[in-house]
Amino acid sequence: MTDVRIERDCLGEMEIPNDQYYGIQTHRMEKVSGTANLPVIFYPDMHYALAQIKKAAAIANGKIGAMPADVSKAIAQACDEMLTGKFNDQFPLDMWQGGGYTCVNMNVNEVIGNRANEILTGHKGTEKVHPNTHVNMGQSTNDTIPSATHLGMIGRVDELIKQLDLLAGSLRKKEEEFKDVVKVGRTCIQDALPLTLGQEFSGYASVVERMARKVRHLRPGCFEIVMGGSAVGTGFSAAPGYKDALYVELSKQYGEEVKPFDGFQNPDFIVEVSGVLKEVAMTLSKICKDFRLMGSGPRSGFMEVNVPALSPGSSIMPGKINPTVPEMVIQISHQVVGNDVAISMAYGEGKLDLNVWDATFYKCLFENFQLINSELEILRVFCVDGMTANKERCAQEANSSIALSTVVATALGYPMGVKVAHYCEKTGKNVREAVVEMGLMTAEEAHKLVDPMLMTNPHAAGPVVDAFKKEKKLI
Repeated sequence: MTDVRIERDCLGEMEIPNDQYYGIQTHRMEKVSGTANLPVIFYPDMHYALAQIKKAAAIANGKIGAMPADVSKAIAQACDEMLTGKFNDQFPLDMWQGGGYTCVNMNVNEVIGNRANEILTGHKGTEKVHPNTHVNMGQSTNDTIPSATHLGMIGRVDELIKQLDLLAGSLRKKEEEFKDVVKVGRTCIQDALPLTLGQEFSGYASVVERMARKVRHLRPGCFEIVMGGSAVGTGFSAAPGYKDALYVELSKQYGEEVKPFDGFQNPDFIVEVSGVLKEVAMTLSKICKDFRLMGSGPRSGFMEVNVPALSPGSSIMPGKINPTVPEMVIQISHQVVGNDVAISMAYGEGKLDLNVWDATFYKCLFENFQLINSELEILRVFCVDGMTANKERCAQEANSSIALSTVVATALGYPMGVKVAHYCEKTGKNVREAVVEMGLMTAEEAHKLVDPMLMTNPHAAGPVVDAFKKEKKLI
């Protein structure tokens, strides 16, 4: 016969298997849980933040005399055990739940309460520690869940900053490695003025550094929470002195100041974070779309860079290699943008004194953190760090580009530049050959002026063009 215990709530009583730490309310919600087959604990950040909150609340209530000292201590011990991952299998509820994640809050309350009761009495139950009366003292789902979402983001934000910094560092190394690799520029996917591959990578590094700065700007908001507000922000049911003691304890636990703010009606910080995550994802996607084009070939594409070969790219075409990492990053951006749309819709669905769409916020936001943090490391290690330049191909394209006629337009006027461009199109000559054949420059002058590398540096090119114009008495 199965060992059971009887638990009661406002809807009645139920037999609960005694090997489970969660209780009656979790069991009720299990019946309508599982639509995604993805438990909330899949991203454990919320549960661990709830453990920190419950621990701080118990200690605060103990210090102000609202909770017996032994109960306060037992709850804190149970929370510490929860933070080790010991009870991860006791959180079965699905990611998609109604009721503003009341079920998640109560699942945590029940696990902590039964473990604390076990510490004090030797068995599970509610005779010494009750999930609502004690573990949830001074709290409501309406303040614990939004607060846990904010606090749960701290580690994800720190990891994102770290990964962005590492990627920016790798891109800066490529900037230096490719500084002497001249290539044709492209605007509207058409030939444009030359630049170096290093200059292109400097742009990639700069935008990633900007993304890191934007994420750093978000970090303080993770420490702003609504604890102490209880159900609607008024703080009703909390004992005198509870809120101040709670924030002191939370700040001690996190090692940084945790502050209250008025976030019950408008969880705008979630939207702000989601927007920055979308910006990061789209930035990485743009860079990877460039890598995909620059590495296209190996015979008929741009062939400017070699993207590391990680696996065969076809089940039928021997030798074909696909840019698998850039394509993964691009696909992730599709999901991140979709999640941001869902978060925006959930924000706009908030009504009156509370936004209850915590499931949408949590699932979509933490999925985006998980995807972006993971892809950043893969992109850096398996793509950027191993990328090499096809120097000869880049030089060939740069020297053959008709866009080099821009130097003719600069030195001899735009109409003459157009004539040179047309001559090149008609004869198949490059610009350097054309200006000599047209008698516009000597071979020596053409070699000096029609130089793709020179044109990548306006500070060096300016004096050379001026000297030519003075010699020809054009100025």
